Amino acid sequence: MTTPPALLIAGHGTRDEAGAEAFRAFVRELGRRNPELPVAGGFIELSPPPLGEAVSDLVERGVRRFAAVPLMLVSAGHAKGDIPAALAREKERHPGISYTYGRPLGPHPALLSVLERRLDEALGGDGGRAPLDRADVTVLLVGRGSTDPDANAEVHRAARLLWEGRGYAGVETAFVSLAAPDVPSGLDRCLRLGARRIVVLPYFLFTGILPERVRQQTEGWAAAHPEAEVRSADVIGPEPELLDLVMERYREAAADQVRMNCDSCVYRIAMPGFEDKVGLPQQPHFHPDDDGHEHGHHHHGGHAHAH
Repeated sequence: MTTPPALLIAGHGTRDEAGAEAFRAFVRELGRRNPELPVAGGFIELSPPPLGEAVSDLVERGVRRFAAVPLMLVSAGHAKGDIPAALAREKERHPGISYTYGRPLGPHPALLSVLERRLDEALGGDGGRAPLDRADVTVLLVGRGSTDPDANAEVHRAARLLWEGRGYAGVETAFVSLAAPDVPSGLDRCLRLGARRIVVLPYFLFTGILPERVRQQTEGWAAAHPEAEVRSADVIGPEPELLDLVMERYREAAADQVRMNCDSCVYRIAMPGFEDKVGLPQQPHFHPDDDGHEHGHHHHGGHAHAH
């Protein structure tokens, strides 16, 4: 019987220490729950440990095969380009290793159920109040935002799936950076659509600079619009559903059963305004903590989707 591949978790990275520690604690918990499996995790940028250090850690433990899972909700530039390029670089640094690459996490029904729970908490009977009726509630789902239209469309898809069958008045979408509408504009839209009770729901796994910015912008808008009742919901967090979903993505990758949808990928299809990205070689992010010898950017061929 062949040994199953190790599990490598790839994170985005954050300047927020609490957010980085939440990722590291999540990786430790995955290892604790799967004692027979070597587990390591690292970041593309901004926080230690870098992904290369996590790969070296696995190699030192005797690992030759691993399955990499991006701990990301949508397939944007990091999942499509930075991580595959970084993994290709690690293969050059460690001859003899092989890997498969998993899919991003969302929008999975298990995560939608966590988002629903976060909304229930925000609407709940705190301070003796009865929970608000969902039919009176408009949700504003706020994604990270990307220069990749496909990634932004994924957030809209999550919003639609969250709306279906759950009885909310509506689920609108906004982004905290790089894409329109921003949070205040998204709240303005909710108001124009007749919303009087709004819950702002951050579409983020863990706490960090951007989810905190969502909360601050929400509070600022609410103070200027006393006619609307606005509440903030929490991020997804290290829930059992998230741990189980990562293992599901691991099993897909380990069995080499990953099929990414490339129908609207800017690296493959000429999308309006993004024609220059077609066929663009993918390069690893430079991580300042990475002690490898290959600083600077190296091309590793085309866009590394799994097919």
